Amino acid sequence: MTTTPTASAGGYAPEHTPRLSVSGVLPHVYKAAARLDAEARKGLDAKLVELVKIRASQLNHCAFCLDMHSKDALAAGESVERIVQLSAWEESRHFYTEREIAALELTEAVTVLTDGFVPDEVFERAAKQFEETELAQLIASIGMINFWNRLGVAGRLTPGHYHPGSAKH
Repeated sequence: MTTTPTASAGGYAPEHTPRLSVSGVLPHVYKAAARLDAEARKGLDAKLVELVKIRASQLNHCAFCLDMHSKDALAAGESVERIVQLSAWEESRHFYTEREIAALELTEAVTVLTDGFVPDEVFERAAKQFEETELAQLIASIGMINFWNRLGVAGRLTPGHYHPGSAKH
């Protein structure tokens, strides 16, 4: 049986109606988080960071962040093909470098902590691909996108309105 969602007054189905914008209610928290996010990714390859943010957002079902980071990845020169294949990267490994694969494995392990702790072998593969400072930045970046995803999902932020170069996290 299929059902058609009923549109609310704002044109959204009730389960998709935006309900809270932390940036609007607590702008100081948003700005502090944005600064932390910028510091975490400073020095990392922009395309790699966007792949990590897209993958974490896929796992967390954050449509707002998927929209934002897919557009930012494209603006950074990432290919549509690699973005599309990201949800099945394990079956599409040939699209990604060993360094990117290590980052994606680490992203999944850090994002889905309910599956257990970050396995030693995942951490060790990442440690072989990234210098210690880069690895710490990557872990901090993964932590930050998970923070943003939680704000986006809890607040039901609406995708589709973001343009690269506008305010971002």
